[in-house]
Amino acid sequence: MKVEVNKAALPVPHGFLGRRGGVSQGLCWGLNVGLGSGDDPVAIHENRRLAVEAVAPSAQLVTVYQVHSASVVPVTAPLDDARPHADALVTDRPGLALGILTADCVPILFADEAAGVIGAAHAGWKGALGGVIEATVEAMEKLGAHRENIQAAVGPAIARKSYEVDEAFFLRFAEADEANERFFSGGRPDHYQFDLEGYALARLAAAGLTRIEALGLDTYSNLDRFFSFRRATHLGEPDYGRQFSLIALPD
Repeated sequence: MKVEVNKAALPVPHGFLGRRGGVSQGLCWGLNVGLGSGDDPVAIHENRRLAVEAVAPSAQLVTVYQVHSASVVPVTAPLDDARPHADALVTDRPGLALGILTADCVPILFADEAAGVIGAAHAGWKGALGGVIEATVEAMEKLGAHRENIQAAVGPAIARKSYEVDEAFFLRFAEADEANERFFSGGRPDHYQFDLEGYALARLAAAGLTRIEALGLDTYSNLDRFFSFRRATHLGEPDYGRQFSLIALPD
């Protein structure tokens, strides 16, 4: 099966990938690129090669060890195997494919074509609340980007209908900003449905970005297309795969 690449209107090579087109078998079948899974490392590295080949064939892959933080790494050359702990990358160097892994969290790709600066961020609820989106925009500006020219695209993530949270989770957001209550809708007693994608979009807009696109794809409810940590947990599965979101500057 051919690697499936979901694209937005960004002006540089990019793609939000899922599980279609990979070589992994078992619970992580498909295009699993997660080194933290229990999948066969040989299959994972082949899936990573296939993913980059499908999006930016001549680029060298760069990733980080994601920790749900607001830390951003400026990249000037391929990183070694000791990946820095961070949740976003930015670069102004052609030939590097910035890669973010997700399995329900929000992947965001950024591009200022005129300045020749790109970024990629992993925005789970903790990272988004902690400011990873704003930190990525600021890191791009340090490389010469202008936020009024930055385009952003939000890829596949868990949808509100699939994301139930408890009262403590809701209060954490409400206490940070009363306006955050709009991202929660009622559910069963003492629970809410949280719109993580909508929250990320609002943070992007508040950061001054005006060209923002969301693919609106739910990782949880699309088993044949995307990996989902929460779905795997609800199914009682002991492992789950991760998908890539990639962006590169053309050579």
